[in-house]
Amino acid sequence: MKIKAIKTNIFKPNDNLISFVEKYFPSISEKSILVITSKIVALSEGRLVKYIDEKSKAKIIKQESDSVIKTKYVYLTIKNGEAMANAGIDESNADGNLILLPKNSYGAAAKIRKYFCTKYKLKDLGVIITDSRCLPLRAGVVGVALGYSGFKGLKKYQGKTDIFKRPFVYERVDVVDSLATAAVLCMGEGNERMPLAIINDVPVEYTERMNKNELKIDIKEDLYGPLFRKIK
Repeated sequence: MKIKAIKTNIFKPNDNLISFVEKYFPSISEKSILVITSKIVALSEGRLVKYIDEKSKAKIIKQESDSVIKTKYVYLTIKNGEAMANAGIDESNADGNLILLPKNSYGAAAKIRKYFCTKYKLKDLGVIITDSRCLPLRAGVVGVALGYSGFKGLKKYQGKTDIFKRPFVYERVDVVDSLATAAVLCMGEGNERMPLAIINDVPVEYTERMNKNELKIDIKEDLYGPLFRKIK
């Protein structure tokens, strides 16, 4: 697998996203995955508001969230079935604004994929819209997929056996978030100005039809649920 992050000009609010990506990818190979940071997807949709103060920011976070818990450092929120800080609202590299998450990252990924499949006559092409997340009890952030298109994001091992012929019962691999983390590592989190990347030779199963809910787990079934409920 090979990942190449692309340095670009600064993307401005309401710029045309397709034209921007096309400028840096005059060609794309079959069986590639195009990676785009969610920040420029959101900017293309005009999803930003001027930062005024913490009180108004908190109001926006609550409006953007399905569930909210205030903590010492951030608001822990659930949005679109995902746990995240501050409903994913970002102040970094925002020039005094608050950048909200894209309206529909899965829809944006599908639209971008359709355009480039048509333009370059591709059959197997994936697109990932990335963001960053903190993991419980781990310092630092990792990449995560907000939306994707063109391939299966979950690899299932149930019904197969390990090297000692022991059958897997629950084992699944979160393919798309693993790819997002690898890409975001190359793209950077600071002033690198690399909001785009391309991944080649990717071990995924490409598909026209995909299940955007394949990664979601009912909060009652979450593996770490009992642990967090016991914390005082």
